[in-house]
Amino acid sequence: MADKTTIIVQSGDMDKLYSALIVSNGSLAMGMEVSLYFTFWGLLRLKKGGLEKGPLSKMHFLGLGKKMMLGRMKKNNVASLERLMADFKELGGKIIACEMTMDIMGLKRSDLIEDIIDDYGAVGTYIQEARQSAITLFI
Repeated sequence: MADKTTIIVQSGDMDKLYSALIVSNGSLAMGMEVSLYFTFWGLLRLKKGGLEKGPLSKMHFLGLGKKMMLGRMKKNNVASLERLMADFKELGGKIIACEMTMDIMGLKRSDLIEDIIDDYGAVGTYIQEARQSAITLFI
């Protein structure tokens, strides 16, 4: 089994996307390979302008919870999702967009941030990545 982490990013919630990127960047920093397979609401975060748009999974309160959380994160020097994604790509992380989800949600490749996506695939693409991984997560 390879020294690799593969994560299904199914949720588009801000806090869950933070979790996926923080674990991914930690894995990359420890010398592991990392693949993120974006599907369903997670894939919506890869739309142009969509990375920072997700709600909190809990205590969203019509956006007030997210605003409070972002304020606390800024106060504690937590990197933005855009910065974490840029770091992920700079460290060699791989992003896969689910083609089935694109079809279901009526998305075209041109709707997505194409320069960060490494591959487009279906469940078989994810399985191939996961079967070569020491760590697999579903977020």
